Amino acid sequence: MSLNKSERRQRIKFRIRKIVSGTAAQPRLSVFRSNKEIYAQIIDDVNGVTLASASSREAGITKGTNIETASAVGKLIAEKALKAGVETITFDRGGYLYHGRVKSLAEGAREAGLKF
Repeated sequence: MSLNKSERRQRIKFRIRKIVSGTAAQPRLSVFRSNKEIYAQIIDDVNGVTLASASSREAGITKGTNIETASAVGKLIAEKALKAGVETITFDRGGYLYHGRVKSLAEGAREAGLKF
């Protein structure tokens, strides 16, 4: 049985989500990347609430390379999370490889003060 790219990612995503869950004390940083943009949310899964969100479509993000943009989104989500009182998170890569834009977003969030 051969899977296409999106089916493969869905399987990986479900496998990750069986393990990774966000609580009020340690919410989940969820990443979604499309071909053009990258999005991040900090989610408390217990209460079903999104605490903060950021994307490359926001006004404060300057357009550079995809990796530079992802790093800026990581820094922005970290600022919003710290403002909301969140310091430690669990990272949910959403079925994507920890490489390129996803890795850049995570490192940008770490640089701005999030712990994970």
